[in-house]
Amino acid sequence: MQCVQHHLLPEVPAHSSKPKTVARTRIVPMQDMSCMGCNSDVQRSSAVGTLTVRDRRTPVVRATMQEAAVQTVQQANAKTLLCTSVTASSFAEAITEIEQIAEEGADLIELRLDMLTDFSVERHLQQLLATTNVPKIVTMRPVWEGGKYDGPEPQRLAVLKYAALLGASHVDVELKVASYFFAGGGAVPAETKVILSSHNFDNTPSDKALETILQQMWASGADVAKIATTATDITDCARVLTLLKTSQGPCIALCMGDRGQPTRMLAAKYGGYLTFGSLGGGKESAPGQPTLRQLRQMYRLPQLTPDCQVFGVIGNPVAHSRSPQLHNAAMEAAGLDSVYLPFLVDDLRLFLTTYSSPEYGGFSVTIPHKLAALECADEVDSVAQQIGAVNTLVRQQDGSLKGYNTDWSAAITAIEQGLQSDGPTPNQAAYHQHGSGADSAPTGADSASGLGAEEATTSGRVWSGRGQDVRQGGSVLEGRTVVVVGAGGAGRALAFGAAHKGAKVIIANRSMDKAEALASQMATGAQVVPLEQLNSGEVKGDVLANTTSIGMHPHVDASPVSASAVGAFELVFDAVYTPMDTQLLKRGCLKDAAACRASNLNV
Repeated sequence: MQCVQHHLLPEVPAHSSKPKTVARTRIVPMQDMSCMGCNSDVQRSSAVGTLTVRDRRTPVVRATMQEAAVQTVQQANAKTLLCTSVTASSFAEAITEIEQIAEEGADLIELRLDMLTDFSVERHLQQLLATTNVPKIVTMRPVWEGGKYDGPEPQRLAVLKYAALLGASHVDVELKVASYFFAGGGAVPAETKVILSSHNFDNTPSDKALETILQQMWASGADVAKIATTATDITDCARVLTLLKTSQGPCIALCMGDRGQPTRMLAAKYGGYLTFGSLGGGKESAPGQPTLRQLRQMYRLPQLTPDCQVFGVIGNPVAHSRSPQLHNAAMEAAGLDSVYLPFLVDDLRLFLTTYSSPEYGGFSVTIPHKLAALECADEVDSVAQQIGAVNTLVRQQDGSLKGYNTDWSAAITAIEQGLQSDGPTPNQAAYHQHGSGADSAPTGADSASGLGAEEATTSGRVWSGRGQDVRQGGSVLEGRTVVVVGAGGAGRALAFGAAHKGAKVIIANRSMDKAEALASQMATGAQVVPLEQLNSGEVKGDVLANTTSIGMHPHVDASPVSASAVGAFELVFDAVYTPMDTQLLKRGCLKDAAACRASNLNV
């Protein structure tokens, strides 16, 4: 490292007001760069001749708005690259990861040298770059910018310049040290693109601050600008994505964290230079990264165009939802230029106001926003109005949002199917799970029927059908007792649906006020009991239906109802579907296997 640092690192940063130029400069062969007393075994993998290098000491001229618009169109028409970072801690593991990433089909591989605990520039850098033909980004992130390198700064910058000489397709340099990196000798070959980056691990700055950072990058000589912020609210994503649309050159703009995931999945739509996907769970180089396989297969990022429609599930939490997997597969099969994302939302009204453009075609709504969705919708379907909760919002032609509720029909249909099916033997208890709420997709016209529903929708796909009074056809729920656990959006839907089918409804909830308010709004009325009374075994019924999030991942050992109480019911229904085998269903089957049945509806 001594000789590399001595010859490649400038001593004094230099600036000039002249436009940036490209010069033909002789690159000194490595064998001529030895220091007296320094024995280095580093060799170039190819013959060193006259290479084109850039003079990066001068700022670029800012483009006019008209010029920027032209460049934005060109950028939008280019392919957004998929990049995966090598996060291994040892050289041997890094080689294995590079090979795995190449097999997964990444367009770029980022070498995070700062994460390698045994890294030697002389022994390892050339081999890391030569492993597979996938182009490499070389990054050596310092601790002061969120990385792990805590050594001398001159040595770090020298390694990055040396990586460029060895053929790295990109090197990532922090904006704070750009002037030091570009100044003096050791010019960067023209074949290597320099990414100037800025990371904010606390928040997302104002629009003006973001634009200032971006312009500083262009003025400092960036080939590619990278801005990574932290989303404290999902609306931060909209401001960061705007940078991609207005940038005068290739730009990477993303928000870190779970609330920032949409910036990673929509990079192709907004013309991002690249987006990051991890090799797998636990191998993320930054918080909020989806996997490379998810980006390629589930979200179909390489195929998305600037015109693609955006749909998604709104919730908190929302990472457990299987809706993206279900709906993206359906959209691909239908040949739609659209994508369905998970949106981790804190303030529903603020979210809907921010993402109000026609390109956001509709949203599924899950816990805890179903009641708020009723208030936020510009128009509400009569069924949803009667239930008092909305689980689907659909963008109308005039830009307004119409709310629907499909929870009740999906859940009730699953319960009816469970009651109609043949009972399992004691040793072959067959139980499945239904995920009610926004995550549930109606599978046909019947899913929209009942309660006089005009139409029900999920993710902007509309199923129409006039409902009829199914009690005339003899619902298996007529005359039975359904105990609903929970009085939130899903609980309201299931209680109304069960009552409509002729069942007696008992609402068990922690908050008696909330349960009594729900019961008072039901035309047929409902009995209200505290959850403690249900758990004691005092409450009897035919169907036990949990509509709360108790038992959902990661709290998989929790159950809303005690094991002794569950066994008194003929059928147990759980709206939680992560995990598939919840403690509630396990308890019911173990207590009395012959009585534990629930119907399955894909989610």
